[in-house]
Amino acid sequence: MIKTKFNRAVLWDYLNLVMRVWLAFTLLRYGWSKLTGGQFGVTEATMHQPLEKIDLMRLSWFLADHEPFRSFIGISQLITAGLLVYNRTAIIGAFMSIPIWLNILIWDMSFMGLYTPFTISISYYLVMTFLIILHDRSKVLFALRTLLKDTSARFKFPVWAYLLLIPVGLILELMGRIPQVLNYMWHMLK
Repeated sequence: MIKTKFNRAVLWDYLNLVMRVWLAFTLLRYGWSKLTGGQFGVTEATMHQPLEKIDLMRLSWFLADHEPFRSFIGISQLITAGLLVYNRTAIIGAFMSIPIWLNILIWDMSFMGLYTPFTISISYYLVMTFLIILHDRSKVLFALRTLLKDTSARFKFPVWAYLLLIPVGLILELMGRIPQVLNYMWHMLK
């Protein structure tokens, strides 16, 4: 009989791998089912019911079934799943999965109730995600220190430049409306 010596570091690394693979598998299932029509949408019978007879969950699934929302969510989940699998991108995948889990959690709490099997599962996935980040905390802290090391502006602006921030921002906003105005004018000329 061969004895294998398991120390805490090996066990912690293995659990990290298990959590990453399990979360990736879960996101893969969620994302794939959205892209193939397995999630979101309602039955034909539900479509023929009066709106006041439809529960919030079915109503939310009807709304979520519209494009490009459904595909965006599905593709985001698939990309995040892929990132979680590889050591080199696992931290990025973990950080990308946080808003995905939070979105699902808040969605389920809003439309299904606060304490359901789904909200419990998603909360647990969030805990696992934070444990993955905690596992590589030295890399995460190094990246944060690097990003936050020198946060001063490259240039010093005079006070009047700060006073003009709102008007200049408004001009930028209006410039972004030019395509809408042109589209409106085009349709008025037809």
